[in-house]
Amino acid sequence: MESPIKTAHIRQNKALRLLPGFQKTAGRRSAFAPASAAPVRLRRWTDWSVAGLLLLFVVSLLGSCGGDKPPTGHLDMPRDSMPVMETFGVAKMISDSGVMKYRIIAEAWLYYDQTKPPRQEFPRGIFLERFDENFKMDLYMQADTAWCFDERLWHFKGNVFIDNRATQTTFRTHEVFWDMLEHRFYSDSYMQIKKPGHMIEGNRFTANEQLTQYELHRSSGYMPMFNDSQPATSGSAPTQSDSAPPMRERPIPQKK
Repeated sequence: MESPIKTAHIRQNKALRLLPGFQKTAGRRSAFAPASAAPVRLRRWTDWSVAGLLLLFVVSLLGSCGGDKPPTGHLDMPRDSMPVMETFGVAKMISDSGVMKYRIIAEAWLYYDQTKPPRQEFPRGIFLERFDENFKMDLYMQADTAWCFDERLWHFKGNVFIDNRATQTTFRTHEVFWDMLEHRFYSDSYMQIKKPGHMIEGNRFTANEQLTQYELHRSSGYMPMFNDSQPATSGSAPTQSDSAPPMRERPIPQKK
């Protein structure tokens, strides 16, 4: 039978093992561990937790950067497809040799400097006026769309209307080109030309820059004809004998 002192000592050792700070050392049991041991272990655990969270954040950030491309698709467009200038509500005067020669009115004006050749675009319509040496408008043009290539070749398209104020002649077509270097107009589209008492229409139109001389292939229309009471040529009619009726000059047939 164990003594009461030994029994009490065993119970004390069991109670010490249940305490959180109790440690075993070499060959014997010690008392509680130092008071600073628990805070040290807590601090180390906190440091490792923070480091792990930072590592997870960096990995997730790198994964997101290496995935989809950033939304910069519009920056991948070719340089020549982007206008270097966009202007709206345009009213511009253009000079030629120091003299004001043209006026352009347009809702939108785009300029592309990287195309070959460089071009200006008027996608929402254009009104163009040309002035003579007295600054009087002698030509008026309008179209649904227009382009100007290298500042010398104009391309008008869609409901093209030209009014030559000097000759009171109007031109209507779907498409026409104006070469300012060669000083001529030309078009392969249907063209209708009107002036007082005169109308002609056809295809393959070419004209000088003043629109005073022009050619029109496969043309048709009407022109004024002289009637019987008016001679075809000026001056007095030749005298004839009383026995023969007066002779009239035959009208020159018009080509169709």
